[in-house]
Amino acid sequence: MRTSWWRGVIDVRAARDGDVEALTGVWHEGWHDAHDAIVPEQLVALRTAESFRDRLRAGLHAVRVVVDAGIPVGFAMRRGAEVFQFYVARSARGTGAAARLMRDTEAQMTAAGVPVAWLACAVGNTRAARFYEKCGWTRTATVVIESETSTGTMPIQVWRYEKRVR
Repeated sequence: MRTSWWRGVIDVRAARDGDVEALTGVWHEGWHDAHDAIVPEQLVALRTAESFRDRLRAGLHAVRVVVDAGIPVGFAMRRGAEVFQFYVARSARGTGAAARLMRDTEAQMTAAGVPVAWLACAVGNTRAARFYEKCGWTRTATVVIESETSTGTMPIQVWRYEKRVR
């Protein structure tokens, strides 16, 4: 599907090996924008570009990419019924790219037979929370999850969001 927007043509497609470097930059920048002030310093120190690159390579089969005129500007990574990661570059925020990517992600989950999708949003990440709510997601709980790191897991308090997609 294509929709015209501010710079060119927006597409959402499956990730490719050649997208990894661009998406690493999107994830690194977006994660630090959203989390540096709200998660433990130990986690911030572990979130290096290399860590995001490694995680992208490992999960690339489950990644959808939003592109502006062929250039990756965001991605969503699914893990079962979970929207595991969702990031859009600063330059694409407010352009409709994130909403287009979320619609695609929800459609992918519907096609996979997921009745209720969920995602975790770090407590305090109000920008992301507003976006999810605008897209029809409902905050259902505040829980602690074990965030994966290169040294093991780290407990992080998150808002759990859910949406019936099927």
